Amino acid sequence: MSDARLTQHLAIIARRWPALATLLSQTQPLSSASIMEGHCGTLLVDGIQLTSRHNRENEAQQQANSLPVEPDLNVYGIGLGCLPRILLQRPTLKHLNVFIMNRALFLLTLTLLDHQDWLEDPRLSLALAGDEKEIRLPFFALPAEMRLAEEAANGIRDRLIREISLPHTNRRYAQHLPALRQRLADNRHLLKQDGDVASLFDSAPGREAFVIGAGPTLKSHLPRLQALQCLAERPLLIAVDTACRALFAHGIQPDWVVSIDHLIDEEKLPPADCGLVYFPLVPTRTLMAWRGKRLAAYSSSPLYQALCKSQPKAQLYSGGSVIHPAVDLAVRMGCRDVTLLGADFAFPGGETHTGWAVGALNTTLEQAKHWVLNGHDQRIRTNISFTGYRIQLERYIAAHPEVRFWNGSREGARIADCRYHPEFTA
Repeated sequence: MSDARLTQHLAIIARRWPALATLLSQTQPLSSASIMEGHCGTLLVDGIQLTSRHNRENEAQQQANSLPVEPDLNVYGIGLGCLPRILLQRPTLKHLNVFIMNRALFLLTLTLLDHQDWLEDPRLSLALAGDEKEIRLPFFALPAEMRLAEEAANGIRDRLIREISLPHTNRRYAQHLPALRQRLADNRHLLKQDGDVASLFDSAPGREAFVIGAGPTLKSHLPRLQALQCLAERPLLIAVDTACRALFAHGIQPDWVVSIDHLIDEEKLPPADCGLVYFPLVPTRTLMAWRGKRLAAYSSSPLYQALCKSQPKAQLYSGGSVIHPAVDLAVRMGCRDVTLLGADFAFPGGETHTGWAVGALNTTLEQAKHWVLNGHDQRIRTNISFTGYRIQLERYIAAHPEVRFWNGSREGARIADCRYHPEFTA
């Protein structure tokens, strides 16, 4: 290692990005890394190989080739500096944003290799990924640094993972399209007779709403929700379909239930007398068994495009989970305080849902190969799907600053811009 080399690099950063240099000067370089031998060698950190150990230049060239020829590009992670250096050789490049995913790792590389050439390039901007709220496109995220990301950067890491996995998710969805179109055809007669969710819009101005998910922490809220049932004035209760089993078992009747999934049968959504807001992918038998009022809604998915013209209904926001339209319903009804109960987006306590055995809703602990911070700044297990749903909810929350969003538990995943409710989390 070379303290002189590190000093030179920090001097460049201090001149160009003084605030970043101050933060880096307060960081200790990694001491756990080792050299992994090969044709050119690389670093091994926590069992993770930072780059190719035989030809990292060729590896970086392949990474660069995956990026379009555009004037502005973004790189998440630095590795050993190969990718930024290669991208800056493009004459068409006007601006390169490089985001540090792990400060301690970055400092270590600054002591080992010469990075002065690309750090001095005037087209370069250098920043901490942890200071960003959203990812920038187009990007390349270095795989090793996605796994080695510091906790401050986990929000950006999660958004990168979701963006990278989105094409795979869309391909899986496309496999079901013929069956989904048939379901829409099967439900056309119900759409003709059922109401429009738009009839609820602005019907509860200024009212507080509890949006109830089926996460593991819901069970801690059941006594309080039971007590609300006998109050003349209480918050509006909007529940997702899979939360109803636990709610009904405790005598809790929500005002509205929201259901959107083509796999929600009568076991997952027992018939009840309260209102139901549904997307027309819900099985016909489940809808016909429902005893209460039914109101239909669509999402912005192209799947509903033809129905929007032939049988118009209002849209609710959907980002892959039923929690999204449930939250949007509360906001569209006029609620300005929305408290999330059982919206955990993780597996606190090694459980997946309240009222359901692990695996009963096609979610298993074996899928939990990911982590997220909870409200105690502790790492808890989750999966990529839950992470994607949380990110889409965070984006919705950011787009609605007029609404105060509250999280009812610190045990589940931390949700950006969602404050912890003092009565539930004291």
